[in-house]
Amino acid sequence: MTAASTTAKTKARPGRPSRKGGAPPAHGARRKREFTTRRGLLIAAFMAPAAVFVAVFTYYPVIAGSQMAFRNWKLTDLTDTSWVGLKNFRDVFTDPTWGTVLANTGVWVVGSIVPQLVIGFALALWLRRRFRFRGVYQALVFFPWAISGFLIGILFRWLFNSEFGVVNDLLQKAGLIDEPIAWLADPHKAMIAVLIANTWYGVTFFAIMILAALQSIPDELYEAAALDGAGKARTLFQITIPYIRTTLALTVLLRIIWIFNFPDLIFGMTGGGPNNETHIVTTWMIKITQQGDYGRASALGLLVVAGLLLFATFFLLATREKREVRP
Repeated sequence: MTAASTTAKTKARPGRPSRKGGAPPAHGARRKREFTTRRGLLIAAFMAPAAVFVAVFTYYPVIAGSQMAFRNWKLTDLTDTSWVGLKNFRDVFTDPTWGTVLANTGVWVVGSIVPQLVIGFALALWLRRRFRFRGVYQALVFFPWAISGFLIGILFRWLFNSEFGVVNDLLQKAGLIDEPIAWLADPHKAMIAVLIANTWYGVTFFAIMILAALQSIPDELYEAAALDGAGKARTLFQITIPYIRTTLALTVLLRIIWIFNFPDLIFGMTGGGPNNETHIVTTWMIKITQQGDYGRASALGLLVVAGLLLFATFFLLATREKREVRP
């Protein structure tokens, strides 16, 4: 077979791109599909079940619950669901429990965020180091995040039990107390107990997020700081914290939103007692719902949504700033 006949067969082979008018398309290149009405209807058909599910189980309850906030909606008298305007909101603000609940919510959020951030940061710094069985320690630290908050509340309710709780037993054996403390029955100590439980539960989240941010810091920065004679404190405040400050801000804001709307642990541990001393806004809303006053509970729910939207605004602003700093 001659070279001329081989060249002719090659040119006649179907599907082979021609070299006339330019180089052939790159390997693996695909022609962009045009958007057609049929393709759009197909995409809409696939999205329809999810859209219907979200509309029925999310948006409809939100709308129905919102209109309840402006009606006299009580289970004790369903014959009268008349429009009452802002009466339910006034009832919330004039309730004697409102001041206590609002103060408890502030203590709950601040008293949980600060120790969670400090301890979580310390754990993340420790877990960033390379040592034997580091993976096992990471699994143990991250384990609480996989447990339900309500179950954590029940667990700590037994731990802080005044008669046979482990906490009192350890304190007595250590000689710190002479007799058992009624942690969950004392109005002044019940909030301390739930804050300890929430700190243990939430430290994991900060440890996970901060550890992920710490692993993105180049080792060259620490090597350069060591050559300059920088100590651990100076390295922490001039390299580590400035490098991950955006992640820290976003993590704190996100955690504030969750803690503000986190009744599970308190409800499983104290139920808001004693004497409403551990009630926060969301647990109080659940209590009002159980009493059958859906109108007042819906009004309180709208106030919770307004507070969460306020925090979400700060969250979005911080996210936008992050994108501007790191395009």
